[in-house]
Amino acid sequence: MLTNQLDSTADLVVDRLNHRNVPVFRCDTAEFPLELTLTATLGEQRWGGELDNGHRTLDLADVRSVYFRRPEEFRLPDSMSEAERRFAAAQSRAGFVGVAVALPCLWINHPARDLDANHKPWQLAVARCLGLEPPRSIITNNPYVAREFATQICGPVITKSLGAPVDTVIVDPAELDDSVRLCAHLFQEWIDKAHEVRLTVVGGRFFAVEIHAGSAETRIDWRTDYDSLTYEPTTVPDRVRHAVTAFMRHFGLVFGAFDFIVTPSGRWRFLEVNPNGQWSWIEHRTGVPISHAIAELLEKGMTHE
Repeated sequence: MLTNQLDSTADLVVDRLNHRNVPVFRCDTAEFPLELTLTATLGEQRWGGELDNGHRTLDLADVRSVYFRRPEEFRLPDSMSEAERRFAAAQSRAGFVGVAVALPCLWINHPARDLDANHKPWQLAVARCLGLEPPRSIITNNPYVAREFATQICGPVITKSLGAPVDTVIVDPAELDDSVRLCAHLFQEWIDKAHEVRLTVVGGRFFAVEIHAGSAETRIDWRTDYDSLTYEPTTVPDRVRHAVTAFMRHFGLVFGAFDFIVTPSGRWRFLEVNPNGQWSWIEHRTGVPISHAIAELLEKGMTHE
């Protein structure tokens, strides 16, 4: 399990695996190279060797699955110069991560697949092709084009981050000035909603939960006030289930946290997927057994690549 030591979500999965008597080796890339030692030798068919954290040793040949959660950056000596740190970090990434991703085992998710699926423009294009009906969208750094898009929508327009998590906001087209030119912006039509759905997919299992907003702010972005939200497990329409399955297959994902708007008429509209999204709060609030499903999949293992 590759994650930081304070990852309480990973703790849930470790606990489930311990109850199943499944051996777990938990480590963080931040521990390499000062606290974690890698020795890997190229054999006839795969890399062999071991990881040693000073307390336990992992034989790479025994790895049948990897949960890639929230590992942190490599910790390097403060005495190193900036140039030395950049070089050492690049070498560590190429060596440590390179050996890990070459192991023929199940990944939740493989880092390369995770990176691909994190590109929101790519997500939206695939979702549109699969009939998941994402909002009408434009990506631009041209304020004139952004204002024109808002005029064509003939209704509210929102903007949201393409990368780092930033709250979704409704924009006033008149305020779209030359500051838009400073980076790429995603603008989308506002879609009226009855509620939203967080759909967590683990392998072939679907865990869908309705999220009902309890304030005006959470109707725009439910992440702004978790205390005002209520939750209710729900079922996934067949049309959405088939399209999401194809979406997962397209990106090679084993896990995905999907966000949907459900319109007043009951239509599911795709917003985005986080291939490494949080899920533990959903399990705590509703009891849906996501951690059990992840542990079961990790226990089975499989050849992913």
